[in-house]
This record gives sequence, structure tokens and C-alpha cells, in this order.
Amino acid sequence: MKTNIGILGSGTVGKTLAAGFLQHGHDVMIGSRTPAKLSDWAAQHPGVRVGTFDEVAAFGDLVVLATKGTAAEAALTAAGAANLKGKTIADATNPIAEKPPTHGVLSFFTTLDDSLMERLQRAFPEAHFVKAFSCVGAALMVDPQLESRPTMFICGNDAGAKTEVTGILDAFGWDAEDMGPVEAARAIEPLCILWCIPGFVRNDWAHAFKVLR
Repeated sequence: MKTNIGILGSGTVGKTLAAGFLQHGHDVMIGSRTPAKLSDWAAQHPGVRVGTFDEVAAFGDLVVLATKGTAAEAALTAAGAANLKGKTIADATNPIAEKPPTHGVLSFFTTLDDSLMERLQRAFPEAHFVKAFSCVGAALMVDPQLESRPTMFICGNDAGAKTEVTGILDAFGWDAEDMGPVEAARAIEPLCILWCIPGFVRNDWAHAFKVLR
């Protein structure tokens, strides 16, 4: 079903997902604090609209949070709580600290007792956050070409929002594994650390996780 998708964040992840949603038949608007910097990119992706964070949040029936983790709450604040109320927010962020990895291991600014998504859900209680797209690199987020369908771990408090995100993941070539309510983000977000180690150590970024039964 065609949906208005608002993308908060204009980095590699945001642009990749914006192009992916457009390719899959959705109407897409991507946002930045300085929308003008996206003009060249948007010209290469006809159909994608560009706007400010609040314009994007108002436009989207579903919103994708694709900023750096350190900028996530500020981006949502700029988007406006009223624009986000009642909407599904697919949260692709990770709480990566502003420091280099140690032997390929990233540092987080959160603890194992409190995830970034929990902080965001508390700050915007009327939005429906679903962790997704956080345990793989941008190049594999849409239609990954791997030996079999990979697993995307999701979590969140709203069942309807998780169903909505599961449908998107299925269309994008992923099997969703629902890990439960928002607290499960404490386990999902650190998968970013594990996923990145082969990349930093061996320049191997072409992999994803899969649940086998």
C-alpha cells in the first residue's frame, strides 16, 4: 500500500532508505536542518521531496529516524511532538559515541540498562517507536543480495506499529524478528557493535544476522 514516508536525516542511511521507499512505490520526503544541501541529490532521485524536519514529520504517515544517535532527540524536537503524535517511527539510530573504535569495537553513550530508543520513547510518549534497520549497514537495508533472507530485529510498545514496520521489512527483503517491548532495544542496539567489527577489522561489510530454528 502506498504510504507517505518522512525521513528524518540526510546522511547515507537516510538517503538509502529514501531511495528504497521511492523504489517500492511510496511518496517520500527527506529532511535536513539545511534542506538546500540535498538539492543535487534530490535532482538525481525524481519524486523525492525535500523539507525541514517539521515539514517531513507533518508529511509522513510513517516517519523514519535516520540521524546519528547523538542528534536523534534534537531532530525529533525540531520535527515537533505534535507532528509525531500517534505515528509509527521506525528508529534506525544507534547510540554511537563520538570516539574511534577500539580494535574494531565501537563505544556507546548508553548503558545496558537504558537504550537510546527508550530515552526517545520517554521524551515523545505519544509516538510509536519501533527499532528497525539498526543492526546492518546502509548498503544492505533495501533488497539485500545475500544467500538467504536475513533477519531484522525489531521491538516497540505498539503492536500496530510493529505490524506496519514488519510489512515494510518484508517488502524490502527482510524477515522481522519481534523481540518484544521497548526494553529489548537494550539488546538490539549493541548488535551494531558486533556487526561493525568485521568491517573495521577486515573491511567486510557484506553480511547480516539471521535467526535459525
